[in-house]
Amino acid sequence: MQEGHVITTLEKGLATIEFGHPASNALPGNILSKLAKTITEFSSNDACKLILLKSAGKRAFCAGASFDELIAIQNIEDGNEFFSGFAKVINACRTCSKLIIGRIHGKAVGGGVGIASAVDYAFATEAASVKLSELAVGIGPFVVGPAVERKIGLSAMSDLAINATAWRSAQWATSKGLYNHVFESIELMDKGIAELVEKLINSNPEAMKALKKVFWKGTEHWDTLLSERAKISGTLVLSDFTRNAIQAFKKS
Repeated sequence: MQEGHVITTLEKGLATIEFGHPASNALPGNILSKLAKTITEFSSNDACKLILLKSAGKRAFCAGASFDELIAIQNIEDGNEFFSGFAKVINACRTCSKLIIGRIHGKAVGGGVGIASAVDYAFATEAASVKLSELAVGIGPFVVGPAVERKIGLSAMSDLAINATAWRSAQWATSKGLYNHVFESIELMDKGIAELVEKLINSNPEAMKALKKVFWKGTEHWDTLLSERAKISGTLVLSDFTRNAIQAFKKS
């Protein structure tokens, strides 16, 4: 658990996937790979009708990728691999045959916003503010950008990407289409999730599978696109500008 985890349960057709890491749910590459693999496995599991994706704890939903791994990158190959982490998760969500409900209980940063954008229906609390902070450390939200843009539009995504140090409220995220519902508390959010889950578990699985394909039509090229985006960030992270920005961020 101290190195992060992915825990799953499958009960009455609902697969619950929980990820977590002690560092504000900032995820290292091995946890991202396991998360992507788990989503893909449930996609082909006939006993699974629906997926609930959540994170551990009561504070941040996901603070993005591991900062420790980011500052350790020494070559372009490592950079590409690092930035492919969230690409794998987004593509796993995209190609999954089951609808995915997101439980966004707290703040989402960078890759966390990418995950929130990759689920099919998102519940959130008022604490679930969002920020795309990549430009502030000399990179950019290249990998998560397509998922975020698909969900909230180019204008809102550009707003997040350019003003990289500013938080946007959960209400703002809802008004842009990132979240479907925002609740005052985790307890009320979980009640809302349970109500929708009950409805969907009793819905036609083939209809939901067909809807999933409709929702993601036009993204068939994302395996290639997100890989190309990862290479952009993997190159930028080796620049002197970015290394200096990261060092400044560490000291702040």
